[in-house]
Amino acid sequence: MNKSSFIFFQFNKCVQNVIWKKDLYFLSSKRNLHLSKNLEQQKTALYDFHVNNDGKMVEFANYLMPVQFGKVGIAASHKHVRSQCGLFDVSHMLQTKIYGKDRVKFIESLIVADIEGLKNNTGTLSLFTNENGGIIDDLICSKVNNNQEYLYVVSNAGCREKDLKHMENNIKKFKSMKKDVDIEVLEDYGLVALQGPKASSVLKKISNYDLDKLYFMNTIEIELLGVTCRVTRCGYTGEDGFEISVPNEKITELCQNLLGSSDGVVQLAGLGARDSLRLEAGLCLYGNDIDEQTTPIEAMLAWTIGKRRRESADFPGAEIILRQLKEKPSRKRIGLISEGPPPRSACQVLSKNNSVIGEVTSGCPSPSLGKNIAMAYVPSNFSKPGTELFVKVRNKVVPATVTKMPFVKCNYHS
Repeated sequence: MNKSSFIFFQFNKCVQNVIWKKDLYFLSSKRNLHLSKNLEQQKTALYDFHVNNDGKMVEFANYLMPVQFGKVGIAASHKHVRSQCGLFDVSHMLQTKIYGKDRVKFIESLIVADIEGLKNNTGTLSLFTNENGGIIDDLICSKVNNNQEYLYVVSNAGCREKDLKHMENNIKKFKSMKKDVDIEVLEDYGLVALQGPKASSVLKKISNYDLDKLYFMNTIEIELLGVTCRVTRCGYTGEDGFEISVPNEKITELCQNLLGSSDGVVQLAGLGARDSLRLEAGLCLYGNDIDEQTTPIEAMLAWTIGKRRRESADFPGAEIILRQLKEKPSRKRIGLISEGPPPRSACQVLSKNNSVIGEVTSGCPSPSLGKNIAMAYVPSNFSKPGTELFVKVRNKVVPATVTKMPFVKCNYHS
């Protein structure tokens, strides 16, 4: 798709939208997505690689990132990941290591997960929360135990500065209490995500490790093309796959090898396909579906709160969050399926009597289902699957049905 394929562009402080006529695809984010002419924006180590592969670059979370590649449409790229394998650059994410004998106590003072209870070399999705129970960011925290013991944390690019300041300020507090904890930002490492049902067979060709033994949310350091990389079996698509942390000076070589040795099985994929894939998988996008005014219970993320943490009630906002867990929240995140014009972020959700009861946070046409899918927040009494509602899309009211998520079955290796 060339530049003439763009038929609409709008940027504002709260919601930014990019629509491609060819794909009838809408990508929305409240986290600074727009076409960029500002060459001062940050670039990942793969920027030149993307440009050389006809990547369509946009600004996202203050980085220049590919939204798609060449003439491959977003829907086609999405379907390729579901059937074969896609390679995503996610180097804009914040990667950190947390050291020290008090590292677990430190991270548990900020997040809701039971990190102490994790097995070595496994990780979990968790949430930074504030004192009001709101979500500061979502993250993956892995408990690494090999030659060095540390926590490996990956959090969102759009919250990079906020997260780093949050952790550093609290490390100062811990140290003032004579606690042993330190943080290292992995500035010289990039991160790529190899996603899809054929990801394992592709990675096996260059791995010195039996990947069949690496299960979902397991992490390990292995050699790939003679370079030590951290490989975590996880991703943001609902498919089997891996996130690979690799030194910046070797990341282009790794990507070239994965593409060149796969006979077309691996295709480069961008932000467009990443967004529709994660939405089909029922996964939240920070800034759209969760934020500092949303609690884990409202967001249907109560499962991220470890049993021991519920009993100890010693994470930020615990009183509010645990009260909601017991008494049920007044609103919930739901999934919606509809036909006609697809719901978009900020579209109103209506009840049968035409009352506005909520708002869509993410929405797009589902390439896998051939229907429109969306997430929204509505009062809890409207959240039961099968409930008939309406969504107002560009002044047209279209019927929508509350449905369970994920919209498309996830295929993790577990």
